[in-house]
Amino acid sequence: MSETASMEKHSFQTEVKQLLHLMVHSLYSNKEIFLRELISNAADAVDKLRFKSLDNANLIADDPEFRIRITTDEKAGTLTISDNGIGMSKDDLMSNLGTIARSGTAEFISQLSGDQKKDANLIGQFGVGFYSGFIVADKMTVISKAAGSDEAWQWQSEGEGEFELAEAERSTRGTDVILHLKEAEKDFLNDWRLRSIISKYSDHISVPVEMLKPAEPAEEGEEAKPSTEFELVNKATALWTRSKSDISDEEYKEFYKHISHDFAEPVTWAHNKVEGKQEYTSLLYIPKNAPYDMWNRERSRGVKLYVQRVFIMDDAEQFLPVYLRFVRGVLDSNDLPLNVSREILQDSSVTQSLKNACVKRVLGMLEKLAKSNAEEYQHFWGQFGNVIKEGLGEDFSNREKIAGLLRFASTHNDTETQDVSLDAYIERMGEAQDKIYYITAESFETAKNSPHLEVFRKKGIEVLLLSDRIDEWAISQLTDYKDKKLVSVTQGDLDLGDLEDEAEKEEREKVEKESQPLVERFKEELGERVKEVKVTHRLTDSPACVVSPEGDMSAQMARLMAAAGQDMPEIKPVFEINPEHPLVKLAAEKDGDEFKDWALFLFDQAMLSESGSLKDPGTFTRRLNKLLMK
Repeated sequence: MSETASMEKHSFQTEVKQLLHLMVHSLYSNKEIFLRELISNAADAVDKLRFKSLDNANLIADDPEFRIRITTDEKAGTLTISDNGIGMSKDDLMSNLGTIARSGTAEFISQLSGDQKKDANLIGQFGVGFYSGFIVADKMTVISKAAGSDEAWQWQSEGEGEFELAEAERSTRGTDVILHLKEAEKDFLNDWRLRSIISKYSDHISVPVEMLKPAEPAEEGEEAKPSTEFELVNKATALWTRSKSDISDEEYKEFYKHISHDFAEPVTWAHNKVEGKQEYTSLLYIPKNAPYDMWNRERSRGVKLYVQRVFIMDDAEQFLPVYLRFVRGVLDSNDLPLNVSREILQDSSVTQSLKNACVKRVLGMLEKLAKSNAEEYQHFWGQFGNVIKEGLGEDFSNREKIAGLLRFASTHNDTETQDVSLDAYIERMGEAQDKIYYITAESFETAKNSPHLEVFRKKGIEVLLLSDRIDEWAISQLTDYKDKKLVSVTQGDLDLGDLEDEAEKEEREKVEKESQPLVERFKEELGERVKEVKVTHRLTDSPACVVSPEGDMSAQMARLMAAAGQDMPEIKPVFEINPEHPLVKLAAEKDGDEFKDWALFLFDQAMLSESGSLKDPGTFTRRLNKLLMK
């Protein structure tokens, strides 16, 4: 290779030098993974060219046999990973050597904890596998020639915040990644060690990985002649095409890391080959940890799509709904045309059938995990639970299955841990209970301490405590589960049905009748602030509460919509008073402005308990001080 004198220097984006340092030290305990990452990248480059050549056979006419070659130079101290894949142009080298050189750097650093194991997992989520080469190298050189191009380019960096670009020479398409090994890492030049690493991490890759044959033993008194013949090191058979009984768990795990560039092992996976009306193979994985951009619904997602073992595209999103965007894997179909495009996939009946099958498979995996390993499922729920909730409104046909996967905090144990399933709730229900009760609030503490729960706690009725931002929308999509209606304890009239005996119902009617004059006085003073005033049946210890009217949007949903910039009409609450409470009895004894102050104070206090804030806290404070002074 000879290069021109016009070497261009470029700086990485801000903080990359710091990031590279953290990454190298976080992964230092498992140095050999750099080779797995670079071989995976080379295999991806081959897959992309194989697909592109379906439309343009000239791209591979000069060299139709794909391969990856690993070579060493002990004298120069270099290890080279070469492929004859799609190659890279100057612009590709500028932007595509890893997301580390593009966006997300500051976000990445903010999430690093200093715990090497956790940081290694996080690094995997950011797809920075190329830069793992700096674990063992103090300089990396990349020489690449894009398929169909006459130009070759060289990228070079010492991982210290800058990289250089220059024109170069390469006779054929593809990419050479040259690692200039650190003095302490020269054992990676050892032929036996390289072969063992390739067998361990890259056996499943369908592209042949080759190394030079070992040199023939020299005759006595003669020097051994170096070999010039390459031989296959890996099995070079697509893992998903092999029989499940021939694949070890370790091979499944390494294949996941290959397709996802994740450093953590998957939680679980499902490998299925289907024959009959449709023929396809799917290998789907559930990751252990959520990527940093999980809440970006526009992020790249989906499975790797193959047709008759020919790679077609990364991130084929048509086969999984958005709420399962965390699932990774491979789908290999015999029923799609080799020249399939995203547009064809969008309208294909085969695509819809495959999508239904994949969704069923994933939900089945999660059901099995929840039953067989509650602790592992709890970790999964902490990472992906809020994304699963999106499915309640997006996948009507699987709503019951999705509902069975949900986990909640509840008054059963009064902890913030979301570990209560709807099935467990139903199992604990008394014979007289026919509804599933829940409350939504802006925080767990607000939900747990809501006055709306008082009668439920008194009667020992469990209530689900929902406090995630998505909960109000998600639960509104789920009206019932296994013939049990889901009912908010903060909305509409409270009807406990058979949970109240006849004596309680008679006493309630008596209190309502006796308190009607007081109810009318509160109505008069509160006026347009409320839709209605009633005697409560929810409260045992609090003087009053506010309730969303039946059929209206809940106050929590209205707040969320307003926070999202929606122009929301004012929703007037129903004000419920507890006539047995000392403060309400005290208010009943007052007249004129004094009664008005008490009515407004009790109303504001109820609003504060429900929403955690008031439109006019200053007036509330002055009114409270005035009443305290008296």
